[in-house]
Amino acid sequence: AGATARAVWNNDRYPAALLNGVMLRIRADSEINWRRAAIIKAYYLKNKDKDCPEEVLTVSLNESSTNIPYTLGRLFSIYEAVQQAANPGINTTIKDRYFNSAAATPATAMPASIFPVLNNLYQKHLRKLDKGLQTYYNQQICKIKDILSETYPTRLSLPQQGSFDLGYYHQTQKRYTKKEDK
Repeated sequence: AGATARAVWNNDRYPAALLNGVMLRIRADSEINWRRAAIIKAYYLKNKDKDCPEEVLTVSLNESSTNIPYTLGRLFSIYEAVQQAANPGINTTIKDRYFNSAAATPATAMPASIFPVLNNLYQKHLRKLDKGLQTYYNQQICKIKDILSETYPTRLSLPQQGSFDLGYYHQTQKRYTKKEDK
């Protein structure tokens, strides 16, 4: 806390312990709230890193971002939304089971093997929805998969995990924003 306060007062780089603490909390409870997202953004705005570019450090969803970890986070959020729509009130979601694996685990279990499993589950959940929702979610998934290449990274560094978390957070928050009346 002291090092963080000094960094704020002196307009200096934030200590690595700040980011490590937030990332540990996210891994422990798979929860990304606005406070945690704000800390990740603030950390990488002060401590620049090429693996967490400014295009992902926006206030809201950046649909034009081509950052792969950010886009994978967005994709994960949509998979979760489809599961929730297909199974309202479900006790254990894909977030509970796969979030840490998708965002942080070593090469043997990282997105290369997690996302095909999630895509398979997505297809099964999609079949339970009406045609209108199926079309809506398929359009969202197609937009995101157009950004991604056929192969996913086998491992994400800590800054890339921050990008993943922000992509997930932004995409999830978009679901809860009020639609404008036309």
